[in-house]
Amino acid sequence: MERWRGKHALVTGASAGIGFAIAEGLARAGVNVIGCARNPSTLEELGEKLPPGSGKIFPVKTDLEKEEEISALFHEIQTKWGHVDILVNNAGGGKMGSLESQSTEDWQHMFRLNVLATSICTRETLKLLEKDGIEDGHIININSIAGHTNTALSMDGIGFYSGAKHMITAMTKNLYTELAKKKSKIRVTSLSPGLVSSRVVEQYKEALGENIKGTFLDALALECKDISDAVLYVVGSPSHVVITELTIVPSGQIY
Repeated sequence: MERWRGKHALVTGASAGIGFAIAEGLARAGVNVIGCARNPSTLEELGEKLPPGSGKIFPVKTDLEKEEEISALFHEIQTKWGHVDILVNNAGGGKMGSLESQSTEDWQHMFRLNVLATSICTRETLKLLEKDGIEDGHIININSIAGHTNTALSMDGIGFYSGAKHMITAMTKNLYTELAKKKSKIRVTSLSPGLVSSRVVEQYKEALGENIKGTFLDALALECKDISDAVLYVVGSPSHVVITELTIVPSGQIY
């Protein structure tokens, strides 16, 4: 990680859960972290508690469902820091419901947050890296095992979310190939966790109630720090190594 010390990372959805853990992990490794979220107050507190030698935390209030706010975020990045060397597209989420019953509004929400925000942040990051002539960089998409499997076989109600994550899987592969064809040294990774103890999972558990028994949610879960450690492993690998896909699940989870 030493080669990233003093450089800048953007972590989306950084105010809680996995995103917060990733922001803290990168900062403790000496990376300056721009953390965007709709309520970034927890990031302000984090910046005050980090030990000496850590990177700085720069909280930016951003609603990633609004493209104009993403544009404002990247304008601020360009003005203050020029570019970010690492992008962690962490923001995402889902709503429980069958494909035959969910509203169009629910689908639009999941598509904007999981797919469009990831795509726009990636595009704008690449633009700034190219503008500044940066040949080294890393884009990490926090995906899910739901982006690789038929989730209806193990759990009802997350079909559209799974579809959105499948799109992240496809886009990450395509982006890697596009950059490789250009002989770019920018690395691209899809990091796909299984069950993680997070706010989103707790919402799913609450929605299912007693029906949780027998589903994959009724099992041992990873901690958010486990995903942060995985990000540090991926980013800290030698520059000639590209970990294009990393799946991380709790012991015993079948998917």
